[in-house]
Amino acid sequence: MIQLHYFPGNASFAPHVLLRELALPFELIPVDRANNAQKGAGYLKLNPAGRIPTFVDGDLVLFETAAICLHLCDSQPDAGLAPKPATPERAHFYKWLMFFATTIQPDVLMYYYPDRYTTDPNGGAAIKQAAARRLMGWFDIVEAGLGDGPYFMGDDYSLLDIYLLMLARWGRPLANPPRDMAKIGAIARRILERPAVCAAIDAEGITGDFLT
Repeated sequence: MIQLHYFPGNASFAPHVLLRELALPFELIPVDRANNAQKGAGYLKLNPAGRIPTFVDGDLVLFETAAICLHLCDSQPDAGLAPKPATPERAHFYKWLMFFATTIQPDVLMYYYPDRYTTDPNGGAAIKQAAARRLMGWFDIVEAGLGDGPYFMGDDYSLLDIYLLMLARWGRPLANPPRDMAKIGAIARRILERPAVCAAIDAEGITGDFLT
C-alpha cells in the first residue's frame, strides 16, 4: 500500500488531497516535526533532504511534492487531474506547477524560516520582509494569469487547484493575502468544498478557517 509521510498543513497536503481525489488506498505516516523526526536516520534513508513529504509505493520512494503529484496524475490519467501530455494545455500546466514549486515555495520557506538563510543573527527580519514582498508579487502574477473559468485550467479541475489552495493557506499572514484576491480567493473557496479536500483537512486535524 502507498504510504505518505506527512505533517499537517505541510507540503504533504497536496499529494494527500490528490490521493483522496484518485481514490487510491494509502496510509498516512505522521512525521514528528516537533522532535525533528524528519532529520532522523530512518527518515533520511527515505528522503536524504530531510523534508516532508515522502511517498513510498513498494520499491518506489519519492520526495519533492511536485514530483510526487506528477507521478500520481500520470499513474491515473483517466482521472483528468492533469492535461494530456504533449498538448499546449500540458505545457502551461508544467509552467504553473514549476512556478509554484520553484519560485513561490522557496520564498515561503524564507518567509517562515528566515534564520535558515543568513549567518547574521540580526538578519532574519530583513529576509522575512523581502520574502513577503516577493510572495505578494508572485501571487499577483498568478492572479493575473487566471482566466474566467471556475478552475485554474478553466473548466477543468486539476492538480493546480489543489496546489494553489495549499499555497494560499501558507500566504495567509501576508499583508495582501491570496485569499483576498478575487480569482485566487474564489478558486480556493471552491476547492475547499470538495469532499476529498474536506476529508484531507479532517484527517490532518486542521481546524478553523483553512485560509485565515
